[in-house]
Amino acid sequence: MNSRSDMRASDADREAVAEQLRGALNEGRLDLREYDERLQRTYAARTYGDLDGLLTDLPGTVPPQRSQVARPQPPEPPAPAAPEGDAGTRQAATRGWLLATWSSYFSVVGITSAIWLVSCIASGHLHYYWPVWVAGPWGVVLLISTITGLLGGAPQRHWGHQAHRDAWQARNAARYATREARYAARDARRRARGR
Repeated sequence: MNSRSDMRASDADREAVAEQLRGALNEGRLDLREYDERLQRTYAARTYGDLDGLLTDLPGTVPPQRSQVARPQPPEPPAPAAPEGDAGTRQAATRGWLLATWSSYFSVVGITSAIWLVSCIASGHLHYYWPVWVAGPWGVVLLISTITGLLGGAPQRHWGHQAHRDAWQARNAARYATREARYAARDARRRARGR
């Protein structure tokens, strides 16, 4: 019989932990780097064992072993991150995900091809196109992951994560502006008292 830590976690389990992490971030218990690191680990988690330990040092949160995450629940259909009826949003989410997935591939293949071309021009001979050994295997892996990602709804999840990150950055910018305004007002009061 498998132990609880070997059991597969669902999307709802990962979302419950992510929501608790968001609460800890908003309360100032985590900084952005810690939050981002734990959020990545949360969404990469496959089992309850992978989720364990992400919340144990945060007061006011319930560790996964004692939360509803650990209790079997009836499956709920996941809410799509991008609206179903909005074809433009779905296309934008797919374009953004494809760009994020393939941009490093095209950059590296472009750089290695440029190195190959410069070496051919410098030597005066047309050499074997060795960048194919970079482009070929990596391209096959990316193609397979792209197909499975498109079938599994990865663009919508990517859009949801990006929207959450944008909202978090906007909230952070507003907090920063408020704090700077308070500091400026305090400094103005001090200067006025000093006169």
